[in-house]
Amino acid sequence: MKPAGEAPRVLVAECMQEVSSFNPLLSQYEDFTIETADTLLSRRGTNTSIGGALAVFHAAAVAVIPTISARAPSTGVLSSAGWKRLADDFTAAVAPHAGAVDAVYLSLHGAMASQDETDPEGFLLERMRELFGHAVPIVISLDLHGIATDRMLRQVDGVTVYKTYPHTDFSDTGVRAARLLLDIVKRDLSPVIARVVVPMLARGDECVTRNGLYGDVLGEALLLERSGQALAAAVMIGNPFTDVPELCTQALVVCEQDDGSAERAAASLAGALWEGRHRLVAKLVDVDKAVALAGCVDGPVIFTDAADATSSGASGDSNVLIRALRKAGYGRRVLAHIVDAPAAQAAHTAGVGAEIDVALGGSVDPHRFQPMAVRARVESLSAGRAILETMRLPIDAGLSAVLTFDNFTVLAITKPAFLFDRSLYFANGLDPRHFDLVVVKSPHTEFHMYEQWAARNFNVDAPGSTSANVRSLGHRLCGRPIYPLDPETTFTPRAVTYHRRQPDRLRSLRTVATRQV
Repeated sequence: MKPAGEAPRVLVAECMQEVSSFNPLLSQYEDFTIETADTLLSRRGTNTSIGGALAVFHAAAVAVIPTISARAPSTGVLSSAGWKRLADDFTAAVAPHAGAVDAVYLSLHGAMASQDETDPEGFLLERMRELFGHAVPIVISLDLHGIATDRMLRQVDGVTVYKTYPHTDFSDTGVRAARLLLDIVKRDLSPVIARVVVPMLARGDECVTRNGLYGDVLGEALLLERSGQALAAAVMIGNPFTDVPELCTQALVVCEQDDGSAERAAASLAGALWEGRHRLVAKLVDVDKAVALAGCVDGPVIFTDAADATSSGASGDSNVLIRALRKAGYGRRVLAHIVDAPAAQAAHTAGVGAEIDVALGGSVDPHRFQPMAVRARVESLSAGRAILETMRLPIDAGLSAVLTFDNFTVLAITKPAFLFDRSLYFANGLDPRHFDLVVVKSPHTEFHMYEQWAARNFNVDAPGSTSANVRSLGHRLCGRPIYPLDPETTFTPRAVTYHRRQPDRLRSLRTVATRQV
């Protein structure tokens, strides 16, 4: 360990991906953007968890040991080969620092999965613990759509989680994680983590934290933190599309004292969410009905296609709404996007101004989406590069093309890039406000991006691998019963406590205790 008086040495690493188990397209190692060593330090001050944590460490004059960041877009589960290479690279980056750091901060998502590993984050944390021993505190940050598993929580000393959806507090989550980690180091704390699992899959508008039930419950978690009753508190709604054994909603409370307060607070948060479970089922509109209603609306209309949300892990190649609008004869200006590598490539081959015949849609998931023959004009071409509006991180959609046919303008992209804001539209010269109907492939976006200026937003019940109609997906691995897959599910709060470290740096691992609350 460091000599007395020296700044603590904190290792920083990141591994983030969210997957849908129902997307037939496997993700690969090549989908990850890998940053190593000092490259990570350039993220300081960005609206990312790593950026927020680095800002805290810099202000505290901490000796940061940057190691590796691996980030990938959301898509299908990671291939076996891809996972093995990723895990090996991660280990190779952190292992040389074993025995030479005082604390570890890991930025994780919580909703990863590979073909042969349902809990990649738990695997990496176990490996970190093996390398760094039980005396070194580890704090992690997670997406609220992640799944904090028992395996993960047995290895960590603290956890912070996003508190906004749509997400805006990436940096703040890293700030809270870094402060918690430094507090543990400075005061030699032995935090207790209480976890209450709620057998529920939550989707829909009530998950929006600005005005939904979920935001009200998270407000209680925030109050626990700001009042000093908890070091950290969160409610995670998980990712219903990552079909793994511990898929659930859960409450997590981190407290300084092992006096039962963490368990009681976690049980209270979990109970509040369970009481409102009926509100946390998405209210969806049939496709044909949404199309008919759209024709009656004065003003811009949004079609939310959450079922094909690439930011949630969907394939992005659904043409269902385009087909339905076309079949019904909807005559106003429509803007949509679609993952269709063949169409984008054909456009680039033909050039701007050319007319091409393409089979639009169904290029990734033809079981759900039947290709639709269209003759389109190539309006513009691009490399598909953009900067996300909120996070300010670069995204790469691959070769992209703006295609027009009839009253439709469609942005065809090659890769399943995040579509939860307007950045790709803007980068290709398209402004959603100049259209009468816009298809948005994201369950929710920030209010000012679409809903602020739209007359109506229809959350459409279309097919897809991230459908909010969770009963349609076909879960196989998650624990049952679980609401709303099993409507008669019952729930009694049961807290599991994790108290890994002991005061004064005792080098023993206490057995996890379970209490009925």
